[in-house]
Amino acid sequence: MAYDFPPLKAPRTAGTLLRMLLAAAESPATGPMVAQKMLTDIGIVDLRSVPGTESPELIPHPLNRAVTSTGDSSPAMLANQAAEAFGRGGRRGFGFVTAADLVDAYVSKKLSPVDVARRFLEQRTASDQPDAVLRAFIAVQAETIFEMARASEARYSAGKPLSPLDGVPVAIKDEVDMQGYGTTGGTRFLGATPAEADSGVVARLRAAGAVLVGKTNMHELGVGVTGINPHHGPARNPYDPSRCSGGSSSGSAVAVASGLCPVAVGADGGGSIRIPAALCGIVGLKPTFGRVTETGALPICWSLAHIGPMGATVADVAVAFALMAGHDDDDPNTWDRPPVTFDNPNTQDLRGIRVGVYRPWFEDASSAVVKAAWAGVEALQSKGAVVIDIELPELVAVRSAHLVTFASEVVAARMQDTDAQKALYGLDLRLNLVLGKRLTASDYVHAQRVRHRLLKSWQRVFDSVDVIATPSTGQTASPIATDALATGESNLELTDRVMRYAAAANLFGFPAISVPAGYDGGGLPAGLQLMGRAYEEGLLLRLAAAVEQVIERHKPRHYFPLL
Repeated sequence: MAYDFPPLKAPRTAGTLLRMLLAAAESPATGPMVAQKMLTDIGIVDLRSVPGTESPELIPHPLNRAVTSTGDSSPAMLANQAAEAFGRGGRRGFGFVTAADLVDAYVSKKLSPVDVARRFLEQRTASDQPDAVLRAFIAVQAETIFEMARASEARYSAGKPLSPLDGVPVAIKDEVDMQGYGTTGGTRFLGATPAEADSGVVARLRAAGAVLVGKTNMHELGVGVTGINPHHGPARNPYDPSRCSGGSSSGSAVAVASGLCPVAVGADGGGSIRIPAALCGIVGLKPTFGRVTETGALPICWSLAHIGPMGATVADVAVAFALMAGHDDDDPNTWDRPPVTFDNPNTQDLRGIRVGVYRPWFEDASSAVVKAAWAGVEALQSKGAVVIDIELPELVAVRSAHLVTFASEVVAARMQDTDAQKALYGLDLRLNLVLGKRLTASDYVHAQRVRHRLLKSWQRVFDSVDVIATPSTGQTASPIATDALATGESNLELTDRVMRYAAAANLFGFPAISVPAGYDGGGLPAGLQLMGRAYEEGLLLRLAAAVEQVIERHKPRHYFPLL
């Protein structure tokens, strides 16, 4: 099979040029012509001729159900298992402050959760000073933080912590409801009324004793990969604040990478956990579709969306995942799922593990990213894993079906917006919404038929391998363009490079993890992505931990530790 995955090409626009393009796209006279040209550039028109012989797959239902244990454990029990399984393997290089480090300080009485809450508020303020201006958070409520911290301190004094995240600062992407906070989705007008109740995932973390420290910045409505938000300011990369943090869970990645908290909640409709995790040098897990409840999340792209954890280390992510995952009566997509298990945490002996690599695709990234990601693969080989060459079919169709699905669902989600509200969006988002409206019902249904056919093809690949390895992104973090600060930017080529390896896991519902794998010549992080069978997050975490034990981590230029 010849490799055929050409990059998307279109002129970049921002500032005045973006205003002119948007005006042409919104005009009744020129809009159809502009939209047709742009939809052709991104491959949507070509998708119409791709065979779609299956019935529409309206939400992903992966067939590989890896039921390796019959019993359900409580979230706290699972989190303790995860902490034990992944917290003892060791790391190399810079030692990011972890949830386990904080818990050790609480148990030993060196510090209390109240001390750490106070430290967080000080460091968060420092992170937004002129020498950094990371802009990780857009909303923080000091008194509610202290209230949670005091309750946690009392539990530790009584010797009854609730979980391995009790008293640990956890940041929440501003895409999911948290009681007392508005949910803006990165916009100017949503979230005017504070949420009356927690989303499902926030409720689980609160029940585990986590100190929920605020809402994080994000790319507006999750429609972008840079983290440049024209309303709240760009979330800046702690390794170089002149660079993008990635998106759309930009603030969550920045909060973790800069040391403000060891765990954050992200959401991923097209790489939005894995991309910022890779560009900011942390760990990010997109679980299997339906593993983590979407109750109380802002509706954006129902069939592609996955809430998941981001963390300083694999252990942090594993513990958070154990607490976040599971059945929710209010979310039917979580029903009848296999239990979460961590049955084999052995990271030293990976014999029998088959790592699939489609080499032309793997190597279709910047040389620095390929070198770093391959070092991650070699780390797995050094522990006994076997690399198997594979081929992955119809990458262009995967990309196009994902784009049609994403754009159609975002447009449908915002149909109720008034003209006055639409005018408050950033110009880049407005342009994307205009293009999405030009898609037809037939485009959407056809994309789901293609999705169903390709899902079967990709699942057959897992008959011969256990995971698929790729770089997490096609390049390291790009510069923040000053002409994009007020308007956002339309940069199709950059979006395509950054998302090069992201779409398949969302389209098919497979779990995928990004783990730090190295750095480019300028010290910017690069990640290795591992994608697995449905419900095999435990294996992905095991392999990511094995990589973590080999790859040396570097300290970010701007780091604000809690200890």
